[in-house]
Amino acid sequence: MFQAPDSGVAFSVFGYDIRYYGIMLFFGMFAGILASYFISKKYYKQVDLELLTDFFPFLIIFSILCARLYYVLLSLDYYLKYKGEIFAIWHGGIAIHGAIFGGILAGIIFFKVVKKIPLFPYADVISYGLAIGQAIGRWGNFFNQEAFGRPCDLPWKMYVEPLKRPPEYLSQSYFHPTFLYESLWDILIFLVLFFVVRKLAAKYLVKTDGVIFLSYLFFYSLGRIFIENLRTDSVLDISGVPVALLVSVLMLLISLSALIYLYLKNKKPV
Repeated sequence: MFQAPDSGVAFSVFGYDIRYYGIMLFFGMFAGILASYFISKKYYKQVDLELLTDFFPFLIIFSILCARLYYVLLSLDYYLKYKGEIFAIWHGGIAIHGAIFGGILAGIIFFKVVKKIPLFPYADVISYGLAIGQAIGRWGNFFNQEAFGRPCDLPWKMYVEPLKRPPEYLSQSYFHPTFLYESLWDILIFLVLFFVVRKLAAKYLVKTDGVIFLSYLFFYSLGRIFIENLRTDSVLDISGVPVALLVSVLMLLISLSALIYLYLKNKKPV
């Protein structure tokens, strides 16, 4: 059984509370940067490590801002009522889809517009780190008691305090730890990208740029489609369908189509 500490505050420094949520996000970003850096250093010689390092602060800022903006826009009624909460990111409320879109935008501006060099090699190596970072960062949802699923009584169930439960489930105490499902799925994505997709692409394609990035989008979207069906905290629904589910389906179709195109364009002659 999973049960978060009673308080989301890990410790205080000079009167400022340091929350578990922020700690997990920090370690997620740090681990993701390290993974991207060392994988590119060993396996992607076409990637300029100095340029990649220069891009990381730009990527982090854009990703966090867009992740928060995306979440706020989907919860606009709430944040118009409680404007002071718009910038209270330590209370939770960032969306991975917003972070992905922010990262893509940052990459286009930095590599294509400013540096005028191909984006895909850098998107590929960052995708490894993104999967690792998400796997760790999702534990911030655990400490905030958010991103959980429907009630369950499984051995790995998650306890949620009454104030954090959806109104329709106030009488329930234990829920699917969907944050954990997504964390494990992200680890699996990293392993598949590194040990399977990378090697298959090198074996069957003349040019592999973009394959890892598009494969990340495909596999993440595939997992999110199943996980989203368990969750109870969708920020916004359209005709009863969560926006996150719709976005995931769209990302899956786009990434799959692009992968097929790259394969047909770059497959090695038999």
